[in-house]
Amino acid sequence: MSSPREQEPLLQHAQFESSYGQNHINMTVTEENLEAIAPRGVDDAVGRIDDDEARRIMRRIDWRIMPLLFLTYAFNFMDKTILSSASVFGPREDTHLKGSDYSWVSSVFYFGYFLWAYPTTLLVARLPIAKYLAINTFFWGAVVALTAACSNYGGLVTVRFLLGVAEATVSPALMFITSTWYTRDEIPIRTGIWFAGNSVGGIVSSLLAYGIGHITNSLSPWRWMFIVLGVATFLMGVALIFFLPDTISNAKFLTPRERQWVGDRIVIAGTGRTEKTTWKRYQVLECLRDPKTWLIWSIALLCQIPNGGTQNFANLVIKSFGFDSLQSTLINIPYSVIAIIAISGTGWLAGRFRSMNCILVGLIVIPPVVGSALIGSRSSIPHGVSLFGYFLLSTGPAGLPLLLSLVQSNYRGVTKKMTMTALLFIAYCTGNIVGPQLFISTEEPTYDTAFRAIMICYALVVCLVAILRFYLQLVNKRRQQEEGIEGSAGASGTVGGGKVIDVADAHHVTEAVNEVQLRPEDYEDTTDWETFGFRYRL
Repeated sequence: MSSPREQEPLLQHAQFESSYGQNHINMTVTEENLEAIAPRGVDDAVGRIDDDEARRIMRRIDWRIMPLLFLTYAFNFMDKTILSSASVFGPREDTHLKGSDYSWVSSVFYFGYFLWAYPTTLLVARLPIAKYLAINTFFWGAVVALTAACSNYGGLVTVRFLLGVAEATVSPALMFITSTWYTRDEIPIRTGIWFAGNSVGGIVSSLLAYGIGHITNSLSPWRWMFIVLGVATFLMGVALIFFLPDTISNAKFLTPRERQWVGDRIVIAGTGRTEKTTWKRYQVLECLRDPKTWLIWSIALLCQIPNGGTQNFANLVIKSFGFDSLQSTLINIPYSVIAIIAISGTGWLAGRFRSMNCILVGLIVIPPVVGSALIGSRSSIPHGVSLFGYFLLSTGPAGLPLLLSLVQSNYRGVTKKMTMTALLFIAYCTGNIVGPQLFISTEEPTYDTAFRAIMICYALVVCLVAILRFYLQLVNKRRQQEEGIEGSAGASGTVGGGKVIDVADAHHVTEAVNEVQLRPEDYEDTTDWETFGFRYRL
């Protein structure tokens, strides 16, 4: 395990004539965009930015971008999982659900998500991202509010399907925004921050359900839950319209000089710029041929099968431990607190240490293996021990943001990255469709099959993530031998005519942006396979 500070020297020189050799060069540099990306000297209008000013700029970016992403993801989670909180307040009886109907109401959300997953990733990269995300948020808020009007199985299935379509945009959009604004070392930490909105949303959702659960008027509490969250989500869309910038170049809260600096640091220490790119067929094919694509896909699938079931049946399982409806909503609060600590903590570690990402995925799913085994043995152990086993499941959700970080940091090329993003969320949907079906109604309340499946899935994750790490390590070693340089897992590859910058920390990023004169080819939309000096985070 090595931290960024233990890596190679700041500047390495590659012994070759072109940064990309004989690989694909697809960007056309016109007079219009040449001016925007022309190399900078130290005496030009942009000038030098020192460490103090760099920190001030990044603080402004963090305070503008991260709260919006965090709140969006919190609403995304609350609106998706409020069905579980509401499930103990009578929706199954009020809408006349029978047998496996509730499982299908839970799963159909992911059919809508699955249907829209790939088309929306294409639109995320081509449309003004803030406006597109805001429009989706308006739509999904309206759908959530309309759920309160459902009176039968058909109505619930319809609104849940449409909610899946609406929310399919959220995660790919947030990943795109994160890789647009942040470097490879910053991406895991920032992803952990906004993904923690999931668990904070879980706490707020539980408190909201507990409070609204006391309503005794003619409108059922579960209907009020959907109305309140739907209206709040719609208002969130208004905030996105007014405060979230579409791109770095039109971020009005930064000066032109600051925008240039932010864009250049992503070219040097990120995964390349995301503006003014086009869809490239060869990048799609490269993504599909890349072995790491299918290893990450399989790990995501196995992580999400347990997630799909526990999200929707959590309150029913807790209630079976002897708690009433109101108490079951409060029990989820410590569960969510543990998840917040796991997500944010592993995100920080993955950003701090470039060789820890895969190890963290493997470690974080071990407690759920133990927890599912305990719950599966509930007939022979006290309820208190079973409840402890349930809390052990709470670290499992931290696996997905680590995988998201791995995709954002290890894939270059906008089309390749967005194709992988789509595949990742197809796996996410598939797992969440399968998960609730493992909670067989005839096995209620023990759900033996489901918890055996959860244990097996997480055990397989440990095996596959070890294979993934070994593969990435092997590729890094092979590329180092072929290229004759160490390369860096914290930089975007060669820039400035053949230099590989090792940006060990924020100071080195600032220094590199000041010292390196970027060339037009440094802004080209190339993939990780094509980029000399690019090394994978492990």
